Amino acid sequence: MLQFIKKHKTTYSVLFFCFTFLFFSSCNVVKRVKADEHLITKNTIIENGKVNKEERVNNIIIQRTNLGMESFFGFPLRLHVYNLARPNIDSILQAKVLSDSSKVRWKTALLSKKQFDREIQSRKNFNSWLKRTGEAPTILNEEKTAKTVTNLRKYYYSKGWFDNEVNYQIEKDSSKRAEVTYTVVKNKPYFLDSLKPIISSPAIDSLYGKFSKASLLKKGEQYDEQNFENERERINTFLRNSGFYYFGQDYIRFVTDTIGTNHKVNTELIIADRSIRTDDSTSIEPFKVYKIKEVNIFTDDNFENRFKTISDTTTYKDYNLYSKEKLRFRPKALTDAIFINKGDIYTDLARSRTSRYLNDLQMFRYPSIEYVENRDDTTLTANIYLEPKKKYGLSLDLDVSQSNIQTIGFSVTPGLKIRNIFRGAETLEISGIAAIGASKDGNDNEDAFFDINEFGGNVRLSIPRLFTPFNTDSIIPKYMSPNTAINLSITGQQNIGLDKQTLSGLLSYNWLPSTTVSNTLELFNVQFVKNLNTSNYFGVYSNSFGRLNSIARSINYIDNDESLVDDSLPNRFSPADQFIDDVLAGNTSLTSNDDDFLIVNNIEERKQRLTENNLIFSSSFDYKKDKRANIFDNDFSIFKWRIEIAGNLLSNLSEVFGSSKNENGNYEVFGVAFSQYFKTEIDYVKYFDLGRKNVFAFRSYAGIAIPYGNSNSIPFAESFFAGGPNDNRAWTAYNLGPGSSTTTNEFNEANFKIHLSAEQRFGLFGDLRGALFVDAGNIWNVLDNVEDEEATFTGFSSLEDIAVGSGFGLRYDFDFFVLRFDTGFKTYNPSLPEGERWFKDYNFRNAIYNIGINYPF
Repeated sequence: MLQFIKKHKTTYSVLFFCFTFLFFSSCNVVKRVKADEHLITKNTIIENGKVNKEERVNNIIIQRTNLGMESFFGFPLRLHVYNLARPNIDSILQAKVLSDSSKVRWKTALLSKKQFDREIQSRKNFNSWLKRTGEAPTILNEEKTAKTVTNLRKYYYSKGWFDNEVNYQIEKDSSKRAEVTYTVVKNKPYFLDSLKPIISSPAIDSLYGKFSKASLLKKGEQYDEQNFENERERINTFLRNSGFYYFGQDYIRFVTDTIGTNHKVNTELIIADRSIRTDDSTSIEPFKVYKIKEVNIFTDDNFENRFKTISDTTTYKDYNLYSKEKLRFRPKALTDAIFINKGDIYTDLARSRTSRYLNDLQMFRYPSIEYVENRDDTTLTANIYLEPKKKYGLSLDLDVSQSNIQTIGFSVTPGLKIRNIFRGAETLEISGIAAIGASKDGNDNEDAFFDINEFGGNVRLSIPRLFTPFNTDSIIPKYMSPNTAINLSITGQQNIGLDKQTLSGLLSYNWLPSTTVSNTLELFNVQFVKNLNTSNYFGVYSNSFGRLNSIARSINYIDNDESLVDDSLPNRFSPADQFIDDVLAGNTSLTSNDDDFLIVNNIEERKQRLTENNLIFSSSFDYKKDKRANIFDNDFSIFKWRIEIAGNLLSNLSEVFGSSKNENGNYEVFGVAFSQYFKTEIDYVKYFDLGRKNVFAFRSYAGIAIPYGNSNSIPFAESFFAGGPNDNRAWTAYNLGPGSSTTTNEFNEANFKIHLSAEQRFGLFGDLRGALFVDAGNIWNVLDNVEDEEATFTGFSSLEDIAVGSGFGLRYDFDFFVLRFDTGFKTYNPSLPEGERWFKDYNFRNAIYNIGINYPF
């Protein structure tokens, strides 16, 4: 035990300091509490003899304890910050500085009068900042305590405990602290019994049988006031979507009766007639169903042409299109976005779908919909006003960067957006990239300073419908906002890695089945990657070259002062390639049973895989269900699932046409063996809002890519990696795994991954947030050509290789983004020998520091 403590002396010293600081700081929480006042340190709600910790109920308490007071550490940071401020800073400065004329003269002579005044003001400003940033102590106020009792009674009453009893008790001590206990006796609840409708308008009464079937008020269920509110909203929504244009929620009332009912609630549902108010009178009449008489679309409604007359009128499928200039759009492109149809009854749903679809087109500025009642009958005229955006849009992004391969780099990304290019509300986006940089080896006078470059272009066409040769409306109706994306891009790199040329093409379909679900089908995704400078492999992956050098020297293949590189040759790394060939051919002292032989074999396998050209022809489907209501929602879940299949079409065509195979037994297209694999990923994120800026977040992820047919490995771009600011934060990106292997590769990747993360987020003060986190996971090779047992997943026993990292972080919320700083410690390192994996490097010296934008998940 003593030996274990010695090993972790640094860690325990830090922890001891922190707990000592917290202990002594906690003694000072009543620093700003007056002699006759008491700081509330704890609130407790006891419900029928048991402590109730539900956030919803505890939020009813008006006087909440200071943030952090009732946490695990019991450290109210913001209260301590507030206590640092001096309540009478003006009097203190007057007494200690300003009233002492000799001190004022001395400081004025030293600093000047202007600087002296600034110093005094800065001390006042800092004191004010402490007050604003901190949190004033929560002082016991019995009037507010009594009001909390009233609110608790109302809450339990709203949940069906009409005869509840709530009392409170205050315990004060001599150290100016107080604890408040609220005692709740709920007594017997009330249950719903009868529901009697009283509906004045015959048209609504005739629909009662329809909308009552889905009623939220069920006989025998306990009374809940919220259910009555939800039922009002449900009925209102139903009637607004049934043609009752003038109907509103205020026309719905519930009257309950509990007198002599033996804890049962009899309810009357009252729906009144329409009230029509004029300047001097009010009349009552039954609600009527309104139909759409006509739909008018004003296609170029803007401020500049507000005085112009309509010059172009078109009627298309019962829609009237009006333009003050020449109609820019094909009529069908606009009418396909309209869900309001002539002859249909009025519905809020058609209105909201039309508004959403028009906004999704991104063709118009703030499209608006107006309904005008036709007085001679119960019909409405729908007027839709559209203000087209400018046809052309230009953009230009400039960037200065630095990385591990370049001392400085400059890039420019120009872009051109063309809206409505084919008059069908399509958008064409053309962009390019031009980048130059100076490599860290670019100091040779014979070479140009800017010896790195990248050039490329991208063309993307967005079509607001499914671009198919057949009609898909019955499968994916237009209210799901279907759209098609066609993308083509090409890039070329020089002196970056192996110098790649990349050509890619994409045809994808996107649609939204509901407000929470989105689907993407990539029908064709083609990627062709050609490596132009494979002879520089060991120049890029220097760690692998270093290991080869060490092995070659250890077996006397070369002398200790020599290296497997010859700058006089066209391929300076030819000696390294020759050494690999000699080892694998048995021309050295190494045998297939030697560890060094296996290392050389693994290096060669990796080299072949990373230097080969790739042709990927795949199809995929993405499903996403996001239940987050808005950016302020902290109680939601997100589920993602992706499935991808590559190479099947090319494989089948090769068989049909009887194509020949190469020396490795693989089909080729344009001289490149195409990839064939199956890949799937599942990602689930869940947030729990614990209140008072406390959020518990959890993420689970699993992905696997299995090669088959024409491939025995996965392309580097499609493999998985672990570590980094959004993964296991105790390891840098690409530095973890595979499995328990001790590889020193620059980029560790594999074809199977498991990842889990849990994070407790909490407020500190102001917009500064804190977090404690635990990350777990790893990558492995499975069902591919990697033979290293430590790197492969062989069964449940391989789960022992799951790496665990833990740590803490700080986040500052800038509203539009969050700046994040995380410190991760290697808690369990599977690459270390068994028995030494837990807390071996758990210290700040071996910690990983991550800076990121927004939360990791």
